[in-house]
Amino acid sequence: MQNPIIDFSNFSFQYRAQSNPTLIDINLKINSGEKIIIAGPSGSGKSTLGYCINGLIPHFYKGNISGNLWIEGQNAANLKIFDISKFVGTVLQDSDGQFVAQTVGDDIAFALENDAIDQKEMISRVEKTSRLVDIHTHLGSTPKELSGGQKQRVSLAGVLIDQVNILLFDEPLANLDPATGRYAMELIDDLAKNTGATVIIIEHRLEDVLWRPMDRIVLMGEGRIVADTTPDKILTSGLLGKFGIREPLYVTALKYAGIKITEEMHPSDVSLMNMDTITKPLQHWYEQTVENESNLSSNSVLSFSDVCFSYSAERVVLDNISFKICEGEMTAIVGKNGAGKSTLCKLICGFEKPDKGTIALFGKDMSHVSIRERADYVGLVMQNPNQMISQVMIRDEVGLGLKLRDIPQKEISERVEETLRICGLYPYRNWPISALSYGQKKRVTIASILVMEPQIILLDEPTAGQDLRHYTEIMEFLQMLQKRGKTILLITHDMHLILEYTQRAIVLADGKLICDNHPAKVLTDDRVIRLANLKETSLFSLAKYAAISDPFEFVKKFISFDREARQTCQQ
Repeated sequence: MQNPIIDFSNFSFQYRAQSNPTLIDINLKINSGEKIIIAGPSGSGKSTLGYCINGLIPHFYKGNISGNLWIEGQNAANLKIFDISKFVGTVLQDSDGQFVAQTVGDDIAFALENDAIDQKEMISRVEKTSRLVDIHTHLGSTPKELSGGQKQRVSLAGVLIDQVNILLFDEPLANLDPATGRYAMELIDDLAKNTGATVIIIEHRLEDVLWRPMDRIVLMGEGRIVADTTPDKILTSGLLGKFGIREPLYVTALKYAGIKITEEMHPSDVSLMNMDTITKPLQHWYEQTVENESNLSSNSVLSFSDVCFSYSAERVVLDNISFKICEGEMTAIVGKNGAGKSTLCKLICGFEKPDKGTIALFGKDMSHVSIRERADYVGLVMQNPNQMISQVMIRDEVGLGLKLRDIPQKEISERVEETLRICGLYPYRNWPISALSYGQKKRVTIASILVMEPQIILLDEPTAGQDLRHYTEIMEFLQMLQKRGKTILLITHDMHLILEYTQRAIVLADGKLICDNHPAKVLTDDRVIRLANLKETSLFSLAKYAAISDPFEFVKKFISFDREARQTCQQ
């Protein structure tokens, strides 16, 4: 019988600063060459489990340990973190946080330099490893010259150079556009086949990870392992939603059609599913379902007319961009990394000025309107709430913008209290921000913008890194603001979000606006998908496999039906 490469036995861990254990009685065996997903909601202990595997616990994060952990046959309690690094290579969620050198080649060679490897051998191993991850043509490049996907390949090479047997990925898809995320899963799968390495992926975006076959899914909840089984079995168990993990959209569509999903159907891969028992009920659901169209205002609140912008003469970032945003819309701005999405927001806020063209708010040319004046109309919520928060107490943070505008204290108090009620934060009004969860902090940053009463709210990746519960809380809150007449623009890589919540998607690629249409149209258009590094929605794939007469209309009907179903559940 094969000895496991990782073996947790009755293992528990409690951080020093916490009153209760984060990991409770973990029993988990992972064999050499397996590909494992560790999934679970925020606070379930999945990241802590990863820290135990790569040695950050107990060498960086201190606490109390009981039970045993064996890695490659050795008791982890007797290993230094340097020793563990020879077994386990970790690829972080933020690739920028993993760079330690000025060029790609030097970064890959860093571990070998620490081991005083002969330079001739070092050069040979760097060349071989960089070819393995297809980054060999960029060895002289600096990190800032690389795309998100290229940075991840460098991170991979940096851990593979040590010839480790275990690869640990911490949310590898979080900062990648959809196509690059799909490529990342293909790359990880190929590496596992070519090197025989054991792959452990900590991720809650299950549908995206299952783009390539995985052996097992370890589902965690409240510090315990609640399931450890095959992807097919867990997709039929009903546990995913219960423990804050989104099921693949095509699985949801099958359930709406009244189809009982069984393990024998192979639901982990839509291309392998037996369509004999699926096609007829799915077609019936499609034919019987009526799409409910949204009634949106035609009053323009923001318009771009032939806007161009470049940071240097060599690189045009935005090229003749024109579009109109109407009052009360929730619109997605999508495209591959570096397409110009963030620059678009900087232009709206006035942080940058267009080289030519016109940006108008409520029909007024904004070229001579200051950043401060624009802030009366437009509010920007950054991706990381910690980058926006500067006060200790919630009340003070939400009221800071009003205070800086010399608003009378009585009015500040009234507006802050009203905004806290709207945002569901009133019970915590006297709390320190440090006592809040990440999702609650996100609400505080939205509240600090909302209290200024802007008509347009820009949000950069509002759901990045959020489990299903926090994702839903944030998006339903934004929907509520939309119903109050707010216009919302979302920069996002999340294709689920686009389909579920937005009415339009503005697609950028290489500085050009290549599509401005219904989300279903965007994610079923091969040309747009290819140019913008998006990916075809699994709903479209399901419709094609099931021989639905019009796959695009099938996706639109699913979106309409799903929105209505979720609104009914909320009531």
